[in-house]
Amino acid sequence: MKKETTKQRILTEAVKLFSKEGYAAVSVDQIAKAVGIKAPSLYKHYKSKRDLFDSILRLMEQQDGENAIACSLPEETADRMPEAYKRSSTEDLITFSKQQFRYWTEDDFASSFRKMLTVEQFRSEEMRELYQQYLGAGPLNYVADLLGSQTEALAFYGPMYLLYSVYDGAEDKASVRAMLDTHLERWRR
Repeated sequence: MKKETTKQRILTEAVKLFSKEGYAAVSVDQIAKAVGIKAPSLYKHYKSKRDLFDSILRLMEQQDGENAIACSLPEETADRMPEAYKRSSTEDLITFSKQQFRYWTEDDFASSFRKMLTVEQFRSEEMRELYQQYLGAGPLNYVADLLGSQTEALAFYGPMYLLYSVYDGAEDKASVRAMLDTHLERWRR
């Protein structure tokens, strides 16, 4: 297993702190302390807290694109990749949805990012827009473009969206994943 670099550890610790305390409440000093370095050392890797946050966004955007490509789905919008949307299948969407749910709930970095956006959407217009892009209208519109119907997209993505919240409070995480699998299996039929 490849050892995490200091630059990567900074991102990891920052997103964890942002998810617990909120973006505005976390200082560069707190991030540096969590990493085990001094603030001036953090600035060797990132110009500012905002630069660090922008790096988190780039990483999440990159990972979303890679996850879509791995499931044979388009990584951009329908108007930018119309042929890729035509080639996509319901089976690809189901595979992608299962993978994305596990990524957004089980991956520490993605889960912290999701939790941060969930809390921060009520404090900042920018965070509200990011929440919509990653968890709300963005995925709903993506699925609508794939399925050709907003109503079908809502029926497909709505339960998944709800299960993100259920997952966080569940003692039995496997049962939540099983609920998602059951929903997607019904959809497949």
